[in-house]
Amino acid sequence: MEEELFELAKDRIRELAGNETGDGHDGAAAPFDAYFQKVAGFLEILLELFSALQAGEDAGWDEDRWKEYHDRLYEDILPQNYDTSYANPAYATEIFGEGTGTFLAAVYTLMRGCIQDAYEERGERLLAHTQYFLELYSSFVCAAEGGIKVPPYEELRSGLRDFALYQYENEAELSVAAKIDPANDFALNIIKKAANGETGALYRYGEYIADDQIQTLKYLRALPEGQLKLMADTFTEGYRIGFDKTGKDLSIKGTVGIIFPIGFEPMVQLAIANFKEMGLQPVIRRDSRSAYDKRYGNEAGYYGGNPNRQYEYDHREDIALFMDKMVLKRRLDCMTNAYEKRKHIARQMAGPAVIERFGEALFQPVNKAQAAAMSPTQHELSAWYDGQQGEMIVRYIPENERSFTIIAFPIPQIGEDFDRIMQETIRLNTLDANHYEEIQQQMIDALDTCEMVCIRGQEGNRTDLKIRLCELEDPAGQSRFENCVADVNIPVGEVFTSPKLTGTKGLLHVKKVFLNGLEYRDLYLEFEDGRVTDYGCGNFEDPAEGSKLIEAQILHHHKNLPMGEFAIGTNTVAYMMGRRFGIEDKMPILIAEKTGPHMAVGDTCYSHAEDIRVYNPDGKEIIARDNEVSQKRRSEDETERAGAYYHCHTDITIPYDELGELYGVQKDGTKVPVIEKGRFVLPAALELNRALDGE
Repeated sequence: MEEELFELAKDRIRELAGNETGDGHDGAAAPFDAYFQKVAGFLEILLELFSALQAGEDAGWDEDRWKEYHDRLYEDILPQNYDTSYANPAYATEIFGEGTGTFLAAVYTLMRGCIQDAYEERGERLLAHTQYFLELYSSFVCAAEGGIKVPPYEELRSGLRDFALYQYENEAELSVAAKIDPANDFALNIIKKAANGETGALYRYGEYIADDQIQTLKYLRALPEGQLKLMADTFTEGYRIGFDKTGKDLSIKGTVGIIFPIGFEPMVQLAIANFKEMGLQPVIRRDSRSAYDKRYGNEAGYYGGNPNRQYEYDHREDIALFMDKMVLKRRLDCMTNAYEKRKHIARQMAGPAVIERFGEALFQPVNKAQAAAMSPTQHELSAWYDGQQGEMIVRYIPENERSFTIIAFPIPQIGEDFDRIMQETIRLNTLDANHYEEIQQQMIDALDTCEMVCIRGQEGNRTDLKIRLCELEDPAGQSRFENCVADVNIPVGEVFTSPKLTGTKGLLHVKKVFLNGLEYRDLYLEFEDGRVTDYGCGNFEDPAEGSKLIEAQILHHHKNLPMGEFAIGTNTVAYMMGRRFGIEDKMPILIAEKTGPHMAVGDTCYSHAEDIRVYNPDGKEIIARDNEVSQKRRSEDETERAGAYYHCHTDITIPYDELGELYGVQKDGTKVPVIEKGRFVLPAALELNRALDGE
C-alpha cells in the first residue's frame, strides 16, 4: 500500500465527513450531501482505527477504548436507529428515490464490510474501497455541476461492476487464504486472551458483541474444568471418528477449519489443543461480511452477535446490482488462481469443525421492494456459479479425503432456563452412542426388508409421502441405511438413506420449522419422482412472497431439487428437552433432525464421495450412497455431468407429535410399523418411548 495515497484518502474523507468539501457546487448536490457525510464519517472511524493499530497505539488500550470503537461502528444499524439509517434501503429510497436509494444503501453496506479490514490491518482493501467511495462522490458532484440531479442509475451500477471486477483478484486471494492457510492467525491471540479471563478481548475481533457473547464467555469460564473438557473432547473426538468410520486417512492432513460463535473461546482453546495432538493446525477465519461472497444465513467462520437481522436480510442480494455472467466468470477464475497458488496448502485441509449456537429470538423478515433483488436470470447464474465453485473446491480439497463435525450449544438469549438448557445439552451431546447404535441397528434390519417407506401426518400435519428405497442385491452383506451415532453430527440419533427418486412422491408438510435463521410456518413441498414440483409457506399474506423465500433459502435458486436424504431421528431425549423448555422452534436443525423423521432436499449425504465404500458397525456395506441425479457424474456429456450436484442440503423434520404413522412396505405388501401416533411401535425401538413418557 502506498502511504501517500492512504494519507490523501484519509484527508479527503476527513474533509467530507466534516462537510468541508470545497467542491464549489453551491449546494447543487445538497440532497446527497448528508449521505456522503454520514458514510465518510463511518470510513473516518475505520481509517483512524487502522492508523492507530498500525502504529501500535492499541498496546495501552483498555476494554473501554476497544468498546468505544465497537459502539461507534455499529450504532447506525441497530434496530432502534435503522428506520432512519442510509443502510436501510426503504429509508434511502424515500430520501433519494427509486433505484438510487437502493444503490446508495448497498454502497454504504459495502463500506461497512470493511470493518474487518481495519481490525486485521488490511490497508490495501480498505484504501481501495475508500477510493471507490470518493470517486462515487465526485460523480455526484460532477452531475450536479452539469445540471443533473443524480448520475444515471445504470451508470452508477456500471461503476460498481467495474470496481467489483477490479477487486475480485484481491478478494479471492484474501478469501482463499483465510479458508485454508494456518498462517492467518489473527483470531488465535484473541481466543487465548478471552479463554484466560479477558472479557474485553472480545471487542478486538471487530465483530458485533452483544450481551449474549459476554455472558456466554463468563458462563463457560465458570464451568468445572472437567465439564468444559468433556464438551471439547466430544467435539474433537467426533471429528476423529468421522475419519475412522469412513476409512479416510487423517494422518495425511495438517489443518482443520474451526467455525464458532464468539463467546465459546474457553471450549475452542481446549479443542485447538486436542486438534494439535492429532497433528492438525487450526485455520480460524472470520465469517464474511462482504457482498462479494456472503451467503445469507450461512456462517462460515467465527461470528459475533447479530446487530440487526433485518439489515442483513435487506442486503442478502446486493450482488444483484453488479452480477452478470462475466462478473461471475471473473470471480471464478480469480478463486481458481488463488487455490492453484496454494494447492499444497489446500490439500492439507481436513475439513470443518463447527460449533453452532441456538436460542436466538425468532426472526420474521420483512420483504422490502426497495432492497436489491436478483432477477430470474441472475438466480440461474447464481446457481450455476455455486455449482462451478463447489466443483472447483472439490478439486483442491477432495471430498474423499476430508470429513467434518458439528455440535451445538445454547446461548443466554434462550431465556431464564439457560443454565438448565445448557446442562441438558451437554448431557444430550454425550449420550451413550453404543446403546443407540444397538437400537438403530435393529431398526435398520427391519427396514432393509422393505421396498418403500410411507409417512402420514396427524394433528393438522398434511404429510403424505411414499419413499422408494434402493434395491439390495445381497441382503446378507448390504444395507440401505447408515447407523448414525455421535461422530460428524452430534448428538446421536438417526438412521438415514439416499432414497430412490423414481417412485418417491407425495406431500411433505410441517406446521412450523426453523431453518437457517428463519422461521417457516405451514411449509410444504410436493414431490414427484423424488423432485420438488411445488412449494409454499404461510409466512406472508401473499403466497408468492412465501414461494420467493423458499426459492432463495431452501432451493437456493434451483428450479427444483431432489430428495437427497430420508432419515428417522431416534433421539427422543432431545425431543423432550425441546418440549420441556418450550424451545422446539429454537433448536438448530443439527438437533431437530434427530427428533423425528426428516427429509433433505439437495445433494445426498455422500455428495462427491459416493464411490467410497462405507460400512455399518455390523459389517454390512451401505449401498444407498447414490441417486439418479448424483449418478450423472459418470456421464460422458459435460452438460449432464454438471447437473450431478447442487451443493446444498437442507433438512426438514416432522416432529413426533405431528406424525400419524411411519411404516415400511415389503415386496408382498406387508407393513412394518415403526412409528404410530407419535410413538415408536417397532419392538426393538420401544425403549425410545421412555423419554416421551418422562422417564
